[in-house]
Amino acid sequence: MTAIYKALLVVFLQTLILLSLQGKLLYDRATRPRVWVRTGNYDPELPIRGRYITLRLQVQAPWFTPGPQDNARDNVRLSVENGQLVATRSDEDTGLSISHWAGLRGRNADNAAPQAVYLDQIVDFFVPEHAIVPQTNATQEVWAEVTIPRKGRPRPIQLALKRGTEWRPLDLR
Repeated sequence: MTAIYKALLVVFLQTLILLSLQGKLLYDRATRPRVWVRTGNYDPELPIRGRYITLRLQVQAPWFTPGPQDNARDNVRLSVENGQLVATRSDEDTGLSISHWAGLRGRNADNAAPQAVYLDQIVDFFVPEHAIVPQTNATQEVWAEVTIPRKGRPRPIQLALKRGTEWRPLDLR
């Protein structure tokens, strides 16, 4: 096999891998539940930043009672019930956990609900370089539409700003 055929084989295999991943993500988006979730911005204070918005997703967990120290992490499984993202306890290691907002590290945004329960794992929403991201203030809430996969963190689809009853999806494409 000559070098050109080997190179073409590698290109073909890499393309096949990328297309299979894209197909899986599109299939999940079409078949898995979606929900709009209130978010709390989270700034990890990293020296290297990309063109993305880092979000914490608010979840409903009536069983969760935060203690003085939020060190104990319960594994949770995510589902959509009555149009809300719900975290339920899981005996399996899901890689997902929740905590009270006061237990989170990093700078909290002004629009964060102080008594809310959030998913510990951050979700990154990547923004195209030409998109203009509007600044939010204390009267606005940032919401994200997410797909809930069988395993792993929710995958963001789009963002919206909510001010009172006014709802404005952001066009960041």
